[in-house]
Amino acid sequence: MTTENVEILIVGAGPSGSVAAGYLHRQGIKVKVVEKTKFPRIVVGESLIPRVMDHFEEAGLMPALQAQNYEQKWGARFIRGEEVCIFDFSEKFSKGWDWTWQVPRADFDLAVADELINMGIDLEFESEVMAVEFDGTQSTTTIRDKDGQIKKVQAQFLIDASGYGRVLPRLLNLDEPSRLNPHSAIFTHIKDINRPEGREGTLISFDILETQVWLWVIPFSNGNTSVGIVGPTVFIEQLSSDASTATALRNAIALSDYYIQRFGTLPFIFEPIKLSNYSKAVKQMYGQGYSLTGNSSEFLDPVFSSGVCFATESGMLSAKLALRQLRGEAVDWEVEYADYMKEGIAVFTTYIQEWYTGNLQELFYHKPENPDVKSKICAVLAGYVWDKENPFVLKHDKVIKNMAHLIKLEKENQEK
Repeated sequence: MTTENVEILIVGAGPSGSVAAGYLHRQGIKVKVVEKTKFPRIVVGESLIPRVMDHFEEAGLMPALQAQNYEQKWGARFIRGEEVCIFDFSEKFSKGWDWTWQVPRADFDLAVADELINMGIDLEFESEVMAVEFDGTQSTTTIRDKDGQIKKVQAQFLIDASGYGRVLPRLLNLDEPSRLNPHSAIFTHIKDINRPEGREGTLISFDILETQVWLWVIPFSNGNTSVGIVGPTVFIEQLSSDASTATALRNAIALSDYYIQRFGTLPFIFEPIKLSNYSKAVKQMYGQGYSLTGNSSEFLDPVFSSGVCFATESGMLSAKLALRQLRGEAVDWEVEYADYMKEGIAVFTTYIQEWYTGNLQELFYHKPENPDVKSKICAVLAGYVWDKENPFVLKHDKVIKNMAHLIKLEKENQEK
């Protein structure tokens, strides 16, 4: 059995692990990345939000990604019957990127991984973590590679970016129930031969079928579009009597007056994938010698595309704090990592919860529009959920509920 020694071991080569690896490599740190799967592979998280661009830039990945010519995303559209609400990222309250990308994740993650390898980073595919032992901040990780060979990797710090593989939560019993109600999703890709010209490709669209049920539509630059249905798990399970994901998604598309003509009869590129009860949470986000990032810690809901944003935010922050620790600095992981990440998670959790209560939808569709309110909500949707100059961040737990209540009172008075 061989033993390797590195400064930092990263488990997972998705967005979280990749930005961490890219950043640390640029700082001269000896990094190893192990990834259980073989790329390319299909995953969700295809519509990014602007905050992630800061992380790709800092990790040195932007030139390689720009060369891929992904569809630029300038905003989000929410459709509810005849009502339409569009958020333009260039009109957001907070400073930051005004656009991002919509990406087929199979291609995107492979492009990122290839760039890490081009940088000289040791990235090992089809290698599964079997066990991890900690001795203080030092870790010894047992890995089985694609040839079935067992080896050990000793590291001074371990970043778990394993996503839904949830390596350390599984091995260390760190999982706990999510605070969000159980929801599920089914999605596939469709060759979008009926896509309208113009702005259609630059937006993610949400077609609200019921208060808690919505269809996502994410156009890609390759001519394909990701289409998915999201709703309470009970609703998703009732879409098909024979448990067929294809039948379920076809039935969901048929419920959409807006998209039935565009997608109703088109074939699916791959058998639709079902994600059951996708929300995840953990008891703690770090420990002596390790941190949990991205979906290996918390996954909320796809409704505002926050998944990759939290993945890259936590991956980059973990890398920076681990680097400081390696250099002998004192790091308060509770304050500088857990508390910080929980602040952003709390903001998005509120928005997700208030979306499903219908309160946030009241704000979206209220007429006449309030440009100031809309710009502040737009900043949250763009991922700038740590900007406490934005009252819709600072008072997130009250402002949406209170404003929705006022709108409902206004409607009641008008009806009298």
